[in-house]
Amino acid sequence: MRTREERHFQIFAHIVMIILSALAVVPFVLLVISSFTDNDTLIANGYSFTPEKWSVYAYEYIFKTGNSVLHAYGISIILTIVGTVIALSITTMLAYALSKPGLPGRSVLLFLVFFTLLFNGGLVPTYMVYSITLGIKNTFWALLIPGLLMNGFNVLLMKSYFCSSIPNEILDAAYIDGASEFKTFLSVVLPLSKPIVATIGLFAGIAYWNDWMNGYIYLTKRTDLYSVQNLLNRMMQNIQYLSQNSAHIQDAGIGLASIPSVSVRMAMATVGVLPILVTYPFIQGNFVKGITLGGVKG
Repeated sequence: MRTREERHFQIFAHIVMIILSALAVVPFVLLVISSFTDNDTLIANGYSFTPEKWSVYAYEYIFKTGNSVLHAYGISIILTIVGTVIALSITTMLAYALSKPGLPGRSVLLFLVFFTLLFNGGLVPTYMVYSITLGIKNTFWALLIPGLLMNGFNVLLMKSYFCSSIPNEILDAAYIDGASEFKTFLSVVLPLSKPIVATIGLFAGIAYWNDWMNGYIYLTKRTDLYSVQNLLNRMMQNIQYLSQNSAHIQDAGIGLASIPSVSVRMAMATVGVLPILVTYPFIQGNFVKGITLGGVKG
């Protein structure tokens, strides 16, 4: 039987969580509604949950460029799947090795992983390494490799999970049964690590899906390799250019009234974030558990 104070605390906690949830959800609702609002109405009245005039012209403007948006979606999907699988493979194996106290040079490797969280070589040296030394400029590898394949934070998070949540007794039993280190990793450790694997997978997937910097820097000639973020960013730059040079363009006989400069921003954001919103509910439970257990010092 709960006491009166406990019931009051539960009511208060529910109210706080409802408010926080609303603060997280309401902006997305406004974003979607604004993307379906007429551009002139947005300019005249601003953003509203009950617009005077609805319109889907912003989405028509985005998708009317043939199959470029669908092609960019395909590039983003392939990039996210391939990048997430490779990133998970590298992260889990490195983190598992670092979780072993008897690993030769373990302290040095841990320092190197932690060092990457504090310092990096800078944009210019990084660009020279990937463009000149590795020669991946204007290739699919330029979207996959630079800065995204492995993250030191993810490695340390997963290493902490292995140290705190995988009992040594289970590993010892596997060794006694004759399992090799790799067999133990695949058959024992990974099945017990679904929460942290889902968490790191979500981190890596979001990073690949939202990344536009690699395409902006390394894809100077291959627009056919644009991800959806790069394509939407290019559209936004074109709209901004047309708006800033409207006087010269109108003098040339080209009208700008048909360009939904405000509503198209909302539509672009909706198109970009929609897959993440659809995917997240399916892995939410493992995500919360993985963050909670992986954050324990080990």
